[in-house]
Amino acid sequence: MTAIRSPLMLSKHAKLECITITAVGVMLSVAVVLIHLWWLLFLIVPATLALLLFFRDPDRRTPTQRGVMVAPSEGRISSIHEIEHFAPLDGPAVCIRIFMSVLDVHINYSPYHTSVESITHTPGEHLNTLKPESAEDNESNLLVLVHPNRQYKMAAVRQIAGMLARTIVCHVHEEQVIQRGERIGLIKLGSTTELYILKDLSPRLQVKEGQRVIGGLTVLAQITPKEGAAIIARPEDAPVSSNDDEDAEEEDV
Repeated sequence: MTAIRSPLMLSKHAKLECITITAVGVMLSVAVVLIHLWWLLFLIVPATLALLLFFRDPDRRTPTQRGVMVAPSEGRISSIHEIEHFAPLDGPAVCIRIFMSVLDVHINYSPYHTSVESITHTPGEHLNTLKPESAEDNESNLLVLVHPNRQYKMAAVRQIAGMLARTIVCHVHEEQVIQRGERIGLIKLGSTTELYILKDLSPRLQVKEGQRVIGGLTVLAQITPKEGAAIIARPEDAPVSSNDDEDAEEEDV
């Protein structure tokens, strides 16, 4: 079993921000000591640590039950609604929208054992994510996820930038196989993440609006994968995540 890291472990995809915050914190601390305003350390040190916590990356004990989709991010569910036709999934879908505050973990996780069919970045505004129109107008990054062997569409994750969170990081790529709970990116300083589940999978929701969820840990829905879909062989050189062989049998249903 993989060792559980400290909850204070910082994301490797925010190295520049962490180095900058630490450097500024140290310089300010030295400066106030030199001018004999040492009491300001009680403000500078906590502020520096708080900023670093924005980029924490704790490990999650992802559920292993068959047919469950987990939250792609931490935060509070701001909306659950059905879409008659969601074009990226070629059919009707259920959307679960999760609002991330600046106090939440900003890492994004894979909701299920899937393969990344496509990644589409859409430029846009940087409106306050508390405004409903921000989900449609803001800059976003959409990952369409398909069954790793049978290649039918299952779900999509959309990373949405906000007024403060202007940097979307996605560190997976097309045709990559990703495990349930695997890190797929982050949105720096919070914002919104959406999970779209194809209704053909008969999703049975396990959460409700207003509920807080933990990314990679909270089960959002139980699904019934399609039966009898033809298995499509992956190209020999298709990228596979490091633990694909270990979990493929468990999720291939």
